[in-house]
Amino acid sequence: MARTESAFKTFAGWALLVCLGLNLRPILSSVSPLLNQIREATGMSFQSSAWLTSLPVICMGLVALLGVRIEARLGERRGVSLGLLLVLLACLARLYFGQAQALLASALLGGVGVALIQALVPGLIKRQFQQRVALAMGVYSASLMGGGGLAALLSPQVALHFANWQMGLGVWLLPAMAALLLWTCLPLGAARRPGARSVTDSLWGNRRAWLLALYFGLVNCGYMSMVAWLPAYYLQMGWSATMSGSLLAFMTVFQVIAALLMPALAQRSVDRRPLLGISLAAQALGFLGLVLWPLQAPHVWVALIGFGLGACFGLSLILTLDHRRDPRAAGQLAAFVQGVGFLLNAVSPWLTGWLRQVTGDFTSAWWVLVAGAVAMLLLTRIFSPSSYQPRAGFDPAAQAA
Repeated sequence: MARTESAFKTFAGWALLVCLGLNLRPILSSVSPLLNQIREATGMSFQSSAWLTSLPVICMGLVALLGVRIEARLGERRGVSLGLLLVLLACLARLYFGQAQALLASALLGGVGVALIQALVPGLIKRQFQQRVALAMGVYSASLMGGGGLAALLSPQVALHFANWQMGLGVWLLPAMAALLLWTCLPLGAARRPGARSVTDSLWGNRRAWLLALYFGLVNCGYMSMVAWLPAYYLQMGWSATMSGSLLAFMTVFQVIAALLMPALAQRSVDRRPLLGISLAAQALGFLGLVLWPLQAPHVWVALIGFGLGACFGLSLILTLDHRRDPRAAGQLAAFVQGVGFLLNAVSPWLTGWLRQVTGDFTSAWWVLVAGAVAMLLLTRIFSPSSYQPRAGFDPAAQAA
């Protein structure tokens, strides 16, 4: 009986990781394939429509920085429940209200919901999957990216079927509803701990925490630009909404492959730098292809970008979790890193939209991403395991670097 209960709890943990991850990106990736229809209906400019992607990411950053207080006040059970409920309500608002202001409000609401879940899941992973943290992070990352790809692929098809772009955005309330029901029924997630000690204040003065946060933000910022603008890039070249959305979904296939493969490979070594180097090199080459040969081999460039981004998200979080042995301290560090990192990510789609508005195309924005990937490739060398492993179990307040 105990064995059956243990097997069920293990299966439930993996199933919940997948369900939670699937709901964290449709609020972003469902917009871009329908951007022309949204702009025509609402009168939004390229720059103002970029806020539909940037606002949720800003929320992800700000809420993640409050992750420790959220855990103490709500606990994982109520925090994740509230996050899923907010995502559901955001999709419901998009289904019934099609004005620009309502869409921006839904982006804000959904962003807070996604942020709540993302702030709490790394700590849950560190505790629930203690011997398989890298693999669990890979499954979580893969499902997160898979949800984004499904939304990019299916949203224009749903909108076409119902002849209503709002249906393409609002349909994602269904998986949110299913995940909320599953989370409520399964006994996972820690309750709130009002007396729990926070180390967030010490992280603000910790150089290594800031370095990890900047690194996380910059190695992953290309994802937000791709989600926001890759379909628009090919829409301006004459592709249909369905074709351009399918290109984003194709990118997601390689994100999912990398998100599963690279963390699994990371289990074999304590040094994350070689895999991060491969991932960033793939990103740089893919962005370069978008600049120089966008129509010659778009699927090759998008595959390279997807592989690089998919690997970097999981590997950079694994690198962060490596810095703390205690699950709760690791979760707090991951929340801080994601908070600062997502605030950096939020600049990326806005900057891309601004450069598109100013220059008339996306070429300059892709060059910025090439330069960023190369710079992070050079920075990766400093994350030697010897630079953090001896201190991984110490009080973070005592760590100056």
